[in-house]
Parts: sequence; C-alpha cells; structure tokens
Amino acid sequence: MTSREDEEKRGRVRRRITLADVARQVGVSTMTASRAISKPELVTPALRQQIERAMQDLGYVPNRAARALATSRSNVISVLIPSLSNAVFTDVLAGIQDAVDEEGVQVLIGNTRYSDKEERKLVGIHLQSNPDGVLLTGLGQSEEVRRMLAASGVPTVSMMDLSIGEGEYSVGLSQFDASYTMTRYLIDKGYRRIGFIAAQLDERTLKRAEGWRAALRAAGLYAPEREVLVPDPSTVALGAELLGRLLAVAPDCDAAFCCNDDLAYGAIYQCQRRGIAVPRQLAICGFNDLPQSAWMVPSLTTVGTPRYRIGFEAAILLKQLINGEKPARQHIDLGFTLMAREST
Repeated sequence: MTSREDEEKRGRVRRRITLADVARQVGVSTMTASRAISKPELVTPALRQQIERAMQDLGYVPNRAARALATSRSNVISVLIPSLSNAVFTDVLAGIQDAVDEEGVQVLIGNTRYSDKEERKLVGIHLQSNPDGVLLTGLGQSEEVRRMLAASGVPTVSMMDLSIGEGEYSVGLSQFDASYTMTRYLIDKGYRRIGFIAAQLDERTLKRAEGWRAALRAAGLYAPEREVLVPDPSTVALGAELLGRLLAVAPDCDAAFCCNDDLAYGAIYQCQRRGIAVPRQLAICGFNDLPQSAWMVPSLTTVGTPRYRIGFEAAILLKQLINGEKPARQHIDLGFTLMAREST
C-alpha cells in the first residue's frame, strides 16, 4: 500500500460517516436516504432495504441532534430514579421500557442516589439533550428543579406517589394509605405494641411513617419510643441492626412494621439468631412485596405495590402529553395490595 493510499485509509477511519455517504453508495439523493430513516413508509421496501444495508456496511449512526432539530422531536425521554440496584426501580424501568419500546423511543436514565443535588445536576444535563418528556420519581423535587422543568416546557410525569396539584401529572399510590392499612391490619390481628423501623428516609418512607403513626394514634396505641428511623441506605444487614435497636429501647414490642422488605428480611434473620419466634413472639411485616418475600421462612406479610404498572402507565401518560393529547386522568392511582402471610 502506497503512503497516499495509507493516508486516505486513515482519513476514512477518522472521518465521521454521513448520510451523504450512505446515499452515494446506494445511488440516491441524501433527501431520499433521510426519508428512509424519518418516514420509511414513503420509501419502497426494496429501496429501504438497500439504504439500511448501506448504513450497516458503512457503520452509519443517525445524528439524533440533527433529526431533533428537523422534526422538533428527539425520540428521547428522561427517567430519573433514586437507585439502579433497588429491585423496586428496576421493575419500574421495565414497565417504562415496554411502554415505549415498539416506537423506537430511547430512555435516558439518571440515578439521583436519593440526592437533591444529584437530581438538580442530572435534570440540567438531561435537558441539554432536548428530551421529549421527563419521568420523575416522587414529588419532593427542589424549587430549583421545578423551575428548570417549568422553564423547559417539557412534559413531566411523577411516579410512585400521587400529586394533587393542578397542571401536574402523576402515577402511583398513596404511601400514607398503604401504611395506615397495614398498621390497621396488625391492630385488628390483636397486636398492640407495634414498632416501626425505617431507613433512607426519602419522602415515601416518611409518608409510610406518618401512616403508621396515624393508625396507632386513632387506636390510642402510639408510643414514640417504638419508632427507629435512620438516614442510612437500606440493606438487609441494617434491618437486623435496627430491629436490635428497637428491642433495646422497646423490648415489649409484639410487632415490627419495616418500611421495606429488605429491612424486614434482616429483622426476621435477627429474630432467628436470637431465638425469637415469628410471629408468636414478634410479628414482622414489610413493604413492596419483592419476589423473595413469598419464599421467606416464615413468608413475609407485606404491602404489594404495582411497580411495573406504575412505570408502564406513567410512560403511556407521558406519551399522551408529548403528543399534545388531553389524558383522561391527571393522577392515576394504581392502589396497593395487603399480602397477609405467615410472619404476622
């Protein structure tokens, strides 16, 4: 290979392949090649196949930014969740993906790590990508984030909780009502000294704590020493530790309501380690109904939350807003299910 040929080869490697290169290889105009991507129904199947084959052969990647400018659509939605390792949010993401997958919409995921500062940063970064819409987790966004989203004009839907604000859209369940219902269930079962252990202390956890307090106060059973709340990230090990703390300050507890299933698993393991019979000596319940909850020994009583449906319905609602449609419902309450099992 001559030095000139070598230089030309290196130049081809360095230069970005454009739609004009694809059109040139097929022998059509750049406009026709563009139409095959943006409006394939206007191009014959045979020609569309040729153009797609040329794109594959050349390694052409469509310029999403240029397409967004031309169509006023990016075909991207931004999704902000607080954790990528928590099964609750992987289920939500699965629902979102299934709702948009067939339409070629790309999901831009941001992990806020339960941090207001991180959420502000990610909203700023994602808005630079000109998303068609934004899915948020919860309702506790900072005023700065709310101003950024309002100024962008991008449709927004909140997930996991229910808003009551005019002009706001949400899909989820009442965290307060779910917790109140679980606590009322324990009271009706005859438990009177019900503790509450919680971690992370995000807005949903705090609403669950309020539901627990409200049910006990209504029954004249509330005792503040029976609640143990810490801001640490929730883990099974922490659940075991927190149950130990609860029993140290309130050894007379006959039930422990854990703000999520991970903590409840740890609480059950702590009972097994200490020789505390569940539920005869101490009932344990959780929240979310993760898949392993039904297979714990004893199986865990918990609140079932429709996580996949929340993601799916939130994405459908967001698509309606993006398309300029008026949704039938502004706030979609998908409810919850009390899963009564052996641990209570």
